Amino acid sequence: MVDYEVNEGLGNDDLQFTGSRFGEVRDAIFANPYSRPFTQFPVTLGSVLRGILPFGKPWNLLNASRRTIASHADLRWGADGRGFQRLLHPNAACLTGMWEITADTPYTGYFKQGSRGLIVARYSTCCQETRGGYMRSLALVGRVYPTTDREHPDRLPTANFITQQDFGGEVVRNINEAVFRNAPNTTATRRGWGLPVLLATGTALKIADKQPTLRQVYQLAELGKPASEPTSGPEFMQLTVVPEQPVMPGENNDFRDEILWQFGDGASASKSKLTFRIETTDTGVTHSNKLNPLKETRELTNWRSIGTITFDAAVASYNGDRVIHFNHPPWRSDRNDPSTAFRKG
Repeated sequence: MVDYEVNEGLGNDDLQFTGSRFGEVRDAIFANPYSRPFTQFPVTLGSVLRGILPFGKPWNLLNASRRTIASHADLRWGADGRGFQRLLHPNAACLTGMWEITADTPYTGYFKQGSRGLIVARYSTCCQETRGGYMRSLALVGRVYPTTDREHPDRLPTANFITQQDFGGEVVRNINEAVFRNAPNTTATRRGWGLPVLLATGTALKIADKQPTLRQVYQLAELGKPASEPTSGPEFMQLTVVPEQPVMPGENNDFRDEILWQFGDGASASKSKLTFRIETTDTGVTHSNKLNPLKETRELTNWRSIGTITFDAAVASYNGDRVIHFNHPPWRSDRNDPSTAFRKG
């Protein structure tokens, strides 16, 4: 039985955070891998709505949304050292590797040509469905470090990003076909019986951060740049598996099995690589549907490949599901101007 009676707000791990060590996070997520077959942890309407009434305990999901925006913590162990059960995206695999920008760009920080940094990422699904060929919304979030030293001793500032498929879900046969964007489409009716969970999520994010469907990537444009240099970052980012990446045989594979297969098919493996293209554009139009308020699409054009994320190790683990944490960059009306942040925490 899953226990959701936990404090989803800010805790000591969030308040005491002073920077991240790649090796510390890597060691944590690889410490306790799952055995097969992998569990499909549930996302329930009851857990998502718990506390939504204007009396009694606070709304857990809203507290979690506000904490994710306010906290830069990398690991949230909790008072008992066991972490926290996620209300959303409870099923995942974590990956480590290298972020690299190879093309000449007009951007700053870790979008600038020549930038190389370590990355820790979490590849998850929005809900309980983990199998290819079924409706689901896969997501890839990451934390980039301004170093290539895997054992760097100092606590460093990092940059977080969030990318996902259509919030309502998409049907892809395997992880090689998934397209992750920081500004996904929203086709809410695809969620079927999961629609109330999606609506509750959108409401909580709207209250917490004003713009729930576009996750800005300015943290990457600010990482490692001189404070005196103006920020210049892309509006849109897209991540796709490179065409030459092999595809796991079979149908309806669990995405966690697919990821680990790329690295040697173990519960925690590091025998090969999984590479994504980093593409950016500043050209896009959002279309809202007046006849269908549950649908929002974005027409994004002029994509340009500027670099790669090359993962060299992966694991599906307890700490990867319950302990690791990624910051949701607060919304800015001008993505390149910190003074325009909706929330300044």
